[in-house]
Amino acid sequence: MSSISRATRAALGASVVALTMVVATACGPDNSDPAAAPAAGAPGGTTAAATAGATDKPGGLPPIKLPTADELKKWSFDDWDKWAQQNVVSPAVKGFWDLQKILKAKPYKPGPGSQPTTQPTAQPTSAAPAQPTTQPPAQPTAQPPAQPTTAPAQPGGSGGNGGGSQNDPQPKLVEMKPLPHPFAKPAHVNGKLFFQDGKQDYVCSGTVVSDPANPGKSNLVWTASHCLHGGKGGKYHTNITFAPAFNSSGAVSAGKQGTLADAEPYGEWGAVAGMVAPQWTAEADPENGGPWSQYDFGILKVANPDGSAKSLEEVVGGSVPVWFNAPREQIASVSTYGYPAAKPFDGMELEHCEAGKPARRSMDPSRPTMLMTGCNGSGGDSGGGWFTTKDGKQVLVSDTSIGGSDNTWEAGPYLDDVAQHALEYFSKKSK
Repeated sequence: MSSISRATRAALGASVVALTMVVATACGPDNSDPAAAPAAGAPGGTTAAATAGATDKPGGLPPIKLPTADELKKWSFDDWDKWAQQNVVSPAVKGFWDLQKILKAKPYKPGPGSQPTTQPTAQPTSAAPAQPTTQPPAQPTAQPPAQPTTAPAQPGGSGGNGGGSQNDPQPKLVEMKPLPHPFAKPAHVNGKLFFQDGKQDYVCSGTVVSDPANPGKSNLVWTASHCLHGGKGGKYHTNITFAPAFNSSGAVSAGKQGTLADAEPYGEWGAVAGMVAPQWTAEADPENGGPWSQYDFGILKVANPDGSAKSLEEVVGGSVPVWFNAPREQIASVSTYGYPAAKPFDGMELEHCEAGKPARRSMDPSRPTMLMTGCNGSGGDSGGGWFTTKDGKQVLVSDTSIGGSDNTWEAGPYLDDVAQHALEYFSKKSK
């Protein structure tokens, strides 16, 4: 997504506070909002590790040096805390989104990147139906063939890096299919994400994930970095809003003239804080896949639209745990979910793809090798959840990040220590 300047947001309210972190789908490194100095109560300080989203404005915190992949894996709570202070999310304006805006919002779809040199001709992977009736949205709004460098093949071991990466043959094409209406209760953790990049309205997808520090009371949504932030040289998106179980009733399917209340059974949950990896804000070209896509995950905290203390998890009836450092050989199949909005889809349906065992895709062997499926999702399903089963329960292992320009494959980040430490920090600070 190209960098677009945005109007200065209203001053952050006290409720947005201590966790002023990255949230957006269209901006880049110098993302600090001029009106948003670290919120009251947020610890101060500089960090010795990243140059990714710091402000160079007078009075702002000094930039942090971009950490290497190995350094980032070892970041402490204090490192994440200092990084968070360099990233501020403007709270969504309540009532900003109406049905017409949502219907006209565009799916964000970056152009394709260069094809991986080690990525051979398409070849079917065993396509075990990827599980759950519990449905999270998965799908990339970003759609470039990631552009791996030629990396040495590596045995299909359990790690994300393993000292090398391999680009497997492209998996067999599997078509996404819409969930029947009304959605089964477990699928209500999936939702549609709206945001603004400048004056343009866009859509992505997201999933309600479990909050380690607030069991049973999560207000956290997992999505893609590009649905929160515009990458290098950009700024954070504004009015980021999550609508869980969007169109569960089918009220706006096939051109039906339903109401906003009909389409949003749980209302609109506005973002008040968010976080992405520093590599994204420092390097990403959101219009193309690249090494930054290997960290294309984002976390946001949302607020109850009725102002009550009841959490998102309590309202929708559940959340999905994130399985970090999942041994690849144990991911027997994945189910991906999302709201694809570019043709042949219209963005009104929660689509899912039973993709079988994911293949591998990499642009930088020093970073976690991505998971890849043969799903045919399109722009708008970015940020949607990828699910598998662990100990008989559904867990999230990735989110839709990039995809082929011909809609024959999609890839999502492998969630290793970096993603885990980000969630743990975010969880503790957002209490």
